[in-house]
Amino acid sequence: MELRDIEIFLTLAQELHFGRTAERLHVSQARVSQSVAKQERRLGVALFDRTSRSVSLTPVGRRLREDLQQAVDLLHEGLARAEAAGPGAGRTLRLGVFGHAGHELRPLVDAFRARYPGSDIQLNEINGSDAFTALRAGDTDVNVLWLPVAEPDLTVGPTVLTGGRVLAVPTGHPLAVRGGATLEDLADHHVVDLGPDAPEYWVAAMVPLRTPSGRRVPRGPAGRTFHEILSLVASGRCVHPLGEIAARYNSPPGIVFVPLRDAPELQYALTWRSTDDSPAVRALARTAAELGPITL
Repeated sequence: MELRDIEIFLTLAQELHFGRTAERLHVSQARVSQSVAKQERRLGVALFDRTSRSVSLTPVGRRLREDLQQAVDLLHEGLARAEAAGPGAGRTLRLGVFGHAGHELRPLVDAFRARYPGSDIQLNEINGSDAFTALRAGDTDVNVLWLPVAEPDLTVGPTVLTGGRVLAVPTGHPLAVRGGATLEDLADHHVVDLGPDAPEYWVAAMVPLRTPSGRRVPRGPAGRTFHEILSLVASGRCVHPLGEIAARYNSPPGIVFVPLRDAPELQYALTWRSTDDSPAVRALARTAAELGPITL
């Protein structure tokens, strides 16, 4: 069994869903099906029970998963020891994060430090109005950015955080009294204009240009940093969508965070310059992939 087929088998054994497995491995669903069918023909036994509604491991599949996982873990441990002694050893990676996201990323930071003794991560704060400049300038090595990121000079790695969204509104605002908001409500209020320094499609993934029905979301006044946004909201001049982590770590006077009930879940992924595919960056990406996304 080739390494890629082992990866497909183990991922499917975890996900128990052909579509999610294909998406996670960035291959077609047909490629996943072909790989599993090839191994079942080779072994002469079914590894998965499949119906139109579910996928489950057979007893043989469960045993194979256990055996292969042990082998893969040993392989990764060997590669980690070799890489820890290689060019990336002792390097401090500068990780760009939004606000308090560094607190939630502690399991990833701890896992990286434990796996690569002598290496470290330094957390650098970035903001949503200009999250790409520091990365491109080399002031950070890797940024944790909400998806999608579709920049030709940047590589998007594993998803490290997932979470919902909130809407920051002034205390006493009708949406605060209601206790929640929808994307359609945004058309009735101004949101902060984050400026031209971040790609419009990327900003719109957090702060939509239009509501689901097509109504325009008014932008302005201008703000660049998280604290500028909070000051504008507290003054009653606007409302603003944020990741729910903002509500977890902040209780600013004059502001209430209400659930943005129908907003899609946010996913944040490691992102780095494609020209800086260094051993240390690859080591962090591999650690993140094996740890899996942290749910906020």
